[in-house]
Amino acid sequence: MEKLYEYLPRELVTFVLVTLFSLLIGLSQRKISLKREGETTLFGTDRTFTFIGILGYLLYILDPVEYRLFMGGGAILGLLLGLNYYVKQSQFHVFGVTTIIIALITYCIAPIVDTQPSWFYVMVVVTVLLFTELKHTFTELAQRMKNDEMITLAKFLAISGIILPMLPNENLIPDINLTPYTVWLATVVVSGISYLSYLLRRYVFHESGILVSGIIGGLYSSTATISVLARKSRKAPAQEAPEYAAAMLLAVSMMFLRFLILIGIFSKEILAAIYPYLLIMSLVTAGVAWYLHRKRKQVPSTDEEAEEEDSSNPLEFKVALIFAVLFVIFTIVTHYTLLYTGTGGLNVLSFIAGLSDITPFILNLLQGSGVAVMVVTACCMQAIVSNIAVNMCYALFFAGGKSLLRRWVLRGFGGVIAINVCLLLFFYLL
Repeated sequence: MEKLYEYLPRELVTFVLVTLFSLLIGLSQRKISLKREGETTLFGTDRTFTFIGILGYLLYILDPVEYRLFMGGGAILGLLLGLNYYVKQSQFHVFGVTTIIIALITYCIAPIVDTQPSWFYVMVVVTVLLFTELKHTFTELAQRMKNDEMITLAKFLAISGIILPMLPNENLIPDINLTPYTVWLATVVVSGISYLSYLLRRYVFHESGILVSGIIGGLYSSTATISVLARKSRKAPAQEAPEYAAAMLLAVSMMFLRFLILIGIFSKEILAAIYPYLLIMSLVTAGVAWYLHRKRKQVPSTDEEAEEEDSSNPLEFKVALIFAVLFVIFTIVTHYTLLYTGTGGLNVLSFIAGLSDITPFILNLLQGSGVAVMVVTACCMQAIVSNIAVNMCYALFFAGGKSLLRRWVLRGFGGVIAINVCLLLFFYLL
């Protein structure tokens, strides 16, 4: 946008931009206000807001030093807006002040365009237009919120913005790379990804199908998602069994991507070594899921209300505490395993770690364990493959002994595990 000043007078470009932005805001106000309030309560719409923007520009350039005319015009505009609000309140019982604030922002567009870079004033206009149109969306969002949703957000801000910077970065145990800061940093990162997945599942994809539930749930916890899907499959028609198995595999596929994100945050060197394998694992798992999805037989839709998935708060204190404790345990166990058994013992430990939550184990390896990059890469892949086998056992257990889902789970997970083991063997031979 600044390059236009090389070919056209600066005043012309600024005037055109101010007029255009003011008109867009005015058109948005006409659309929204006519739909919800009616002409009798309007302060103005497209033409009025355009003139407000032009007036602000004229008063701004007429006194470019002390800006007394601009401030005086703003005061008069504020007075007129106040009178309009008083009439709306007393006669029509309309109490919103959004139009007043938008009118004042429109008046300030001229100095913003003249003094700020193009990305900033475009961002201001886009923000005004978006928030003007999203009133109903925000209303529906607020209606879906739980009573403690703001408390949940406050918890996340507290653990990431208050507690984390205050923690010391000194070793708790001599010769072991374990500090309060690193423990809590890992907790914050994992909680942040889980919280994002929780928000997507509850507010964006709350009416999604089984497959989307598997995708979003895999960002949070593949084990928890697989357990929930297996329990829900008990009440589903037999024809839906391939769909549930496909959703479980998609949760596993997203698990690979989640670990790619975590590894990228904590170690770029290990990410460079492991990302081809994790991407291949994710694509292979998604491909098997798609194959199972294609095997699904279409069934007539019913009017029964779908059971709401488990959307428990991922920022509960006990969850964060359990993760922190597991992180400390794996740090100590990994240190002494390396000390007394070397990398061979660490490889065995990686398979054992897959029997539980592997995230603390992998994050511990990423935060300066002193192990070679290729050994860490192998241990991460081994822990993930081991965890997939455990997830398959969870799916079989929660599906029930007579469920048709068991056959599809064995076929899908068995194929994925076999391919991942082959990929792991290929990694060993390199």
